[in-house]
Amino acid sequence: MSPQDDSSPAAPAHPPAADAAASAPPPLRRRNRWLGATLAIGAVALLGGAAWYLVQRAQAPAGGGFPGGRMMVTVGEATARQADLPVTIEALGTVTPLATVTLRAQVSGVLTEVLFTEGQRVKKGQVLARIDPRPFEQALTQAQGARQRDQAQLDNARIVLERYRTLLAQDSIARQDVDTQAALVRQLQGTVTTDLAQEQAAQLNLGYTRITAPTNGRIGLRAVDAGNYVGTGDTNGIATLTQEDPIDVAFAIPQDRLGDVQAAQRGGAPLAVTAFDRTRTRALAQGRFLTLDNQVDTATGTVKAKARFDNADGALFPNQFVNVRLLLRQDPAVVVPVTAVRTGANGDFVYVINEDRTVSLRKVRRGQATVSQVAIAEGLKAGERVVTEGGDRLKDGVKVQLQGPQGQRPGGGSADGAPGRRPRSSDAQGEGRHHRQRPDGAAPGQAPAAQGAPGAPAAAASGPAAPAASQPVAR
Repeated sequence: MSPQDDSSPAAPAHPPAADAAASAPPPLRRRNRWLGATLAIGAVALLGGAAWYLVQRAQAPAGGGFPGGRMMVTVGEATARQADLPVTIEALGTVTPLATVTLRAQVSGVLTEVLFTEGQRVKKGQVLARIDPRPFEQALTQAQGARQRDQAQLDNARIVLERYRTLLAQDSIARQDVDTQAALVRQLQGTVTTDLAQEQAAQLNLGYTRITAPTNGRIGLRAVDAGNYVGTGDTNGIATLTQEDPIDVAFAIPQDRLGDVQAAQRGGAPLAVTAFDRTRTRALAQGRFLTLDNQVDTATGTVKAKARFDNADGALFPNQFVNVRLLLRQDPAVVVPVTAVRTGANGDFVYVINEDRTVSLRKVRRGQATVSQVAIAEGLKAGERVVTEGGDRLKDGVKVQLQGPQGQRPGGGSADGAPGRRPRSSDAQGEGRHHRQRPDGAAPGQAPAAQGAPGAPAAAASGPAAPAASQPVAR
């Protein structure tokens, strides 16, 4: 090999351009990986932030604030008071007339007269219809003739018997003839008695041709018209008569309340009963409790009861369904609206409004309740204020804003202590907007330091600020 060849450097296996091309892809791939990872982390963070925002917004009060924030919740309030709470029993009852009579013919014949009008109120003994009486008059006459004939025979036999007894005393007749005549007299006496009974039956049947009202009441719809043949076997009769004044209501009492009812009855005074319509909004009649049944219905676990109503105005109708309220007694108790008492995992509780307008969760024990009020047997005193509306957005220690005129205290002051201060009408829709801290650092209701200052709200920059008294104070 030549020296020239030895001194010259060895030729590279690959050209420089090829080496650069071979070394370029790894850094690009690393940069692409870092860029993809960064974008993925950013996307995850963005999704997490959006999810957190949505959750917090869902948990936010209606005023627009978040739990633990500076915004206040607008709530309704009521004051616990001492009152007599009625202890009642509610039940579904059926109006039952004192008497329901189907007017039926007691003899068969042609209905000649109908003397009533459908729906008419009648008195006891009033003639309502007549059946053709002529066949019954003839039967009565025949019975009377038979009785008179047999009575004459009896009288003659008695005279003969007296003569025989006189002859027997003179020993002019045999005793057997006297005994035979005495037997004939007794036989004729029986015949006359039978005739008299037949005469009375004929007289009674004649009276049945006049159909009269057995009691006071109201006539229903007529089932038979005049001219039709009626008989004792007609099931529908001529009409139906119901006694509506007074009238009863039958209802059922749970067997668990029997002790309360019996204890109230022992008081001596009659228990008041009110009948309501099906919606329980209108009182139909006032009555008094009458009696309890003598046994419990094992199928329903209830006892039948009955109340009586005068029903002079006819407000209760036979077989009508009504809602019955039986008043047992009046118990003094601390009462609040039903909406103030809530039920949680640890039992019943209320939110009590403190003097600084914060709420405190307090456990209570409820007692008797009506449709609108509930008695608090333990845990609350008269005069304390409780939340009635908006309690689902509260927790212990949250500060609240009172609704409308209820937020004002006696003497013209509002619940927050400022005289004459009332929440603006827009607070119910955007309460959170009025309670947020101003971006420029000024208190709500305060004008910015200079119009057009950075961060000042557009409304504040373009017009005069609202008076401080009309804006709620941020807490």
